Amino acid sequence: MFKPLNDSLRKVARGTGIALIGMTSGVLFTFFTRLIIARYGLRANYGIFSLALVILNFAMLIASLGLRQGTTRYIAYLRGKDDATKVRATISASLKLATTASIIICLVLFFAAAPIAKSVFHTPDLVLPIRIFAVAIPFLTLINILAAVHRGFNRVEPQLYFQYITLNATFLIFLTIVSASNLPFTSVFYAYLTALIITFISMAIYTTRKLPREISLTTTQNPPPITKELLLFSLPLMGSTMLHMVVVWTDTLMLGYFKTTEVVGLYNAAYPLAQFIAEPLAALLLIYTPIATILYSQNLMTELRRNYTVVTKWLISLTLPIFLIVCLYPGAVLNLFFGSKYIAAANALQILSLGFIIANLLGPNGATLIALGHPRFIMWTNLAAAIMNIILNAIFIPPLGMVGAAMTSAVSIAFVNIVRSIRLYSVCKAQPFSKNLLKPLIISVLLAFVIQAVGYRFLTLNWWVLLILFVVYYVIYALATLFTRSFSKEDVALLLEIGKRSGINATLVKRILGRFL
Repeated sequence: MFKPLNDSLRKVARGTGIALIGMTSGVLFTFFTRLIIARYGLRANYGIFSLALVILNFAMLIASLGLRQGTTRYIAYLRGKDDATKVRATISASLKLATTASIIICLVLFFAAAPIAKSVFHTPDLVLPIRIFAVAIPFLTLINILAAVHRGFNRVEPQLYFQYITLNATFLIFLTIVSASNLPFTSVFYAYLTALIITFISMAIYTTRKLPREISLTTTQNPPPITKELLLFSLPLMGSTMLHMVVVWTDTLMLGYFKTTEVVGLYNAAYPLAQFIAEPLAALLLIYTPIATILYSQNLMTELRRNYTVVTKWLISLTLPIFLIVCLYPGAVLNLFFGSKYIAAANALQILSLGFIIANLLGPNGATLIALGHPRFIMWTNLAAAIMNIILNAIFIPPLGMVGAAMTSAVSIAFVNIVRSIRLYSVCKAQPFSKNLLKPLIISVLLAFVIQAVGYRFLTLNWWVLLILFVVYYVIYALATLFTRSFSKEDVALLLEIGKRSGINATLVKRILGRFL
């Protein structure tokens, strides 16, 4: 009755678990840094930091040339074909291309800082932050490329150790010193640059020791002509990622254009809270993409389709309670983390959370299409979503402010995921929905609304009440899954695997779950 997980699902489960722990740690560090910045100065200062960070990430995406996804996919595909020579050539080409592009973008942004700050955002105080972050571009870009190399070998730990934990923890330490020393607000940007440099050096040393042959920039033999092939595959992914970031960040940029940096600061309290819902999906993609690529390279399509359905169910199991807390009690959540002056962003937080849970419900559609070799379709769907996002932001931000921005983001996120899911089903019949997903989902959401209606009359929403509700929602989902017989054999095998690895005797679990299968 209880079959072990297949090898690919076991790798996804183990890798996602590790990634989720590391990313959660990174998110917590990031959250504390945002709290310190938000409380360190005026909301306008927090808005300046948010705008500068958006500009830095846009610049990094251009400098990466799509190689963050392309390198991972190519390495995994070539490993599936046992072509070690092209694997080494892929890594060498990726590093050379990214280094050259990042230096060029660094220089362009440094000298264009004044026009961008004054003419586009009408904020002269933004000039120095943009120039500081321009210097950071090569370091951030190469950190991302090195992480992509490791992911191609199914190694998510280096990205977690360095990009998520080391960078954010180091920045938090420097930021605490800046805040405690009452230094000027520009010191925050120097602190982030220093943290990036330290992280890059640490990751480069680690990589040269762990993968000395693969990352060599010069080889003793003539490398195969992989650079053009890699670039042609990756450039649509760069366009796709840029367009995705337009969907993600245009609301912030256009709020800065139409409104004030104070409104930007409010909105950027809501957005990272809503992003908690997306973190498990981001963790999943770190390991899922190379594994799905290997399955495709070996023509194991039935296993790929089954994995898609199973991991989507796992994803909803992890994130539904988070969504319910953020969506049903947005004011209390904002007050808990950012303080009462940010409660005004409650409606925006509620709307954004809807967009992210829809993306989770539709599963890792984009990553699967990339694994199947459809980067151009991803780019075109993101282009459509970006155009929609810009038009809707221009329409709704002037009258509705951050609520209009949140509405636009949620609609764009939902649109692009629906279109991708339709395309994925037409290509390989992979789809996320099953009775085992929908039955406990519907029951849990209905019960959550009942609890909210009763709770508003009798409960004061402080931090410990929110924590209890969070646990209650997980219990409700687990019981709904159990009593609707929505456990699959893969679910049971995963629980038994977790019990085995944690040293827990799973005999009782086998007996109980066996009655509900």
